[in-house]
Amino acid sequence: MNNNEGMIFPRLIRIRQTFDRTSVRNIPEAVREELVKLHLKNIIKPEDRVAITAGSRGISHIALILKTIVESLKDLGAKPFLFPAMGSHGGATAEGQVALLKHYQITEENIGAPILSSMEAVEIGETELGIPVYIDRNAFQADHIIVVNRIKPHTKFKGPVESGLMKMMAIGMGKQKGADLSHKAAIHYGFPKIIEGASRVVLRRAPILLGLGIIENGYDETARIVGLSPEEIESREKDLLSQARQMMPKLPFNQIDLLIVDEMGKDISGVGMDPNVTGRNRDLTGTFPHPTNVKRLFVRNLTEGAHGNAIGIGLADLTTKRLVEKIDFQAMYMNCTTAISLEKASIPMSFDTDEEAIRVGLGSIGLTPPDRARIVRIRNTLHLDEVEVSEVYWDELIGRSDLEILEGPYPMRFDPQGNLTDLIPQGRRKKEIVD
Repeated sequence: MNNNEGMIFPRLIRIRQTFDRTSVRNIPEAVREELVKLHLKNIIKPEDRVAITAGSRGISHIALILKTIVESLKDLGAKPFLFPAMGSHGGATAEGQVALLKHYQITEENIGAPILSSMEAVEIGETELGIPVYIDRNAFQADHIIVVNRIKPHTKFKGPVESGLMKMMAIGMGKQKGADLSHKAAIHYGFPKIIEGASRVVLRRAPILLGLGIIENGYDETARIVGLSPEEIESREKDLLSQARQMMPKLPFNQIDLLIVDEMGKDISGVGMDPNVTGRNRDLTGTFPHPTNVKRLFVRNLTEGAHGNAIGIGLADLTTKRLVEKIDFQAMYMNCTTAISLEKASIPMSFDTDEEAIRVGLGSIGLTPPDRARIVRIRNTLHLDEVEVSEVYWDELIGRSDLEILEGPYPMRFDPQGNLTDLIPQGRRKKEIVD
């Protein structure tokens, strides 16, 4: 690394991206309107037990959405309860999954309904390919099941349906046993066939009452909430996925020498850093094409919400020792093993400081002088409105109506320990958290 000691870093420019900001202004009202459209009062009988899925993703307003569903069901005389529908997440234990939900303020006290967490699953049938289908025992024994999930492009594969209601029915609701079998079968048949086949069995054999699909915009805000009858779920989810794909945030440029990601985690993406943003996808089942080409990827830290699960770290080239020290290897290995994603637990080169990592990264991009390197720095792959880019992009910035220059150019900023200073000023970030 001595050859890099005199390296000159490029100056940076802080910019703001503009995305589609369609959003739901009144979450409870939108949820209730969708439930009313499905005429639940004609279906639910007093004292009916209704199971509601609770997933492991950091979905905007998820606690409020679940609370509103619970209140609406109680108004009809039903007895709702939540159950974790997250496959092997939370360390594949009942206690771990409850702890994961608590991070999203999904607790019995906040939601107003009990959480029945168990890893016990029952087999309810087989797909046309002969693959057994499993479902959470508590949910299967209920009178009705409501499936709630965000619909978005998946991090592992492409298909007519990806991450959403059908995947939750096929994999999430099957607990660790069902998730493990589904991922193994996908190696032979591909995820689209596995998800479609298993979810169709669930729709036929389980008491699915409705699906509530959520779409988010490029600012991590709720853009749409859509209630679907069991008969509508498959066809409508395909259309909603197309809408979600159009609204996804993206990087400002496709050709990048060094992408710096401040934080990764399960609360950001299923694989810590969303390949639909970074263009980095590596999987045994194959990879999908993406317009973004990142030569080197440096991830700096792990979110608190990841609870030590650093699945996806294997998609990076460089990281820090402080991130590695936060890894709960048991949780990460369980998730990677169940998802048949061993490569995503590979630990890249790790360094004591950000400055060291950046020097090595810029020294490995070819003949491009470091001070002319194309650098993009983001907070994470979920929040991409404000980012830093290197000065070499200046000519491309000018004339882009979707990009606003906020500050710069200025030298790359490090603290006395050799780590990058905050991308977003602390005062503003604290306000975001409070709001």
